[in-house]
Amino acid sequence: MRTERNLTRRLDRVFARLDREPERPAHIDVPRMSRHRVVLFTATLAFYLAIVWAVVISSWLVRLDWQVMFFRPYQQWPQIHAFLDYYVVLGQRGPTAVMVAAWLGWRSWRQHTLRPLLTLAASLLLLNITVGAAKLGMGRLGPHYATTIGSNEMGLGGDIFPSGHTANAVVTWGILAYLASSPRARRWLSALSAVTSLGVGLTTVYLGTHWLSDVLLGWAAGLLILLALPWCEPLITKVETALFALRDRWRARRSRPATEPLVPVTPVALTPRGVPADNPSVREPVSSTRASRGPVHLAPGPHTARSERTPVTPVGSRRPPHADRHPRGTSQPARPLTGG
Repeated sequence: MRTERNLTRRLDRVFARLDREPERPAHIDVPRMSRHRVVLFTATLAFYLAIVWAVVISSWLVRLDWQVMFFRPYQQWPQIHAFLDYYVVLGQRGPTAVMVAAWLGWRSWRQHTLRPLLTLAASLLLLNITVGAAKLGMGRLGPHYATTIGSNEMGLGGDIFPSGHTANAVVTWGILAYLASSPRARRWLSALSAVTSLGVGLTTVYLGTHWLSDVLLGWAAGLLILLALPWCEPLITKVETALFALRDRWRARRSRPATEPLVPVTPVALTPRGVPADNPSVREPVSSTRASRGPVHLAPGPHTARSERTPVTPVGSRRPPHADRHPRGTSQPARPLTGG
């Protein structure tokens, strides 16, 4: 009994702490485009362009791609093939985006800010645009679909260059380091995301789905997006402010009473046509909200119940005239008797 009570008290404390939402942080550490970051961005962009140029001219990097492909790592170490089949999922966009969005959504709810989710959305949007355009623009075929030995396989309708798994791993896990709340957490998360993305890139080479140069370009593409995120911070702030304003208007609309108070209607005196307006005996107050009706003819005298009223017999017959019929109250001629 005592153990159950202690466990119940601990659970109550945990839920009470979760229900106590903190206020939005007054000073959120937002990375800025510093001189150091600009230098890193420029160097990464130069590395990106150098990889593309080395592949286009079929340099030593393309020869290295073919040597690694002929080495067939999945045949050299088949014992780790089953593990790497699952590990490569850390670079797939769908599962990783769901996992990271769940954690950042929790942070957004606890800190009363949409910045973590909006930053993730901005980074994934940049990733889809830049990497997708590069894939379709260069059209390189993968190792499994290569046509000519020693060729760079460019412009043949492929979508393998740069590696999307590698770039997605760099961006998705690197966004956790970008949004870290302390320098120590940022360092640890940066190292963790670098190791994870490095493992995902090498796994794609092991499985034979990417060239080695694809992975190098994927790392550079993902790093460029992370380094460029401070330029998106003003737009993220504007979107967050607009969403919060929309939420406040929606809450204000929901908090209004369902029924508005009725406004008393003052009766208006209407004068029939042909009656002078200065004759008060014919004036009758009529509500302005009552619909217009036709003239109603009432019988003079006091109102009586239906049971007390004298029945009125209609004059004449309602039946249509007929040659063989006679009106009521008149004697009919006797019909002749016929025998037989």
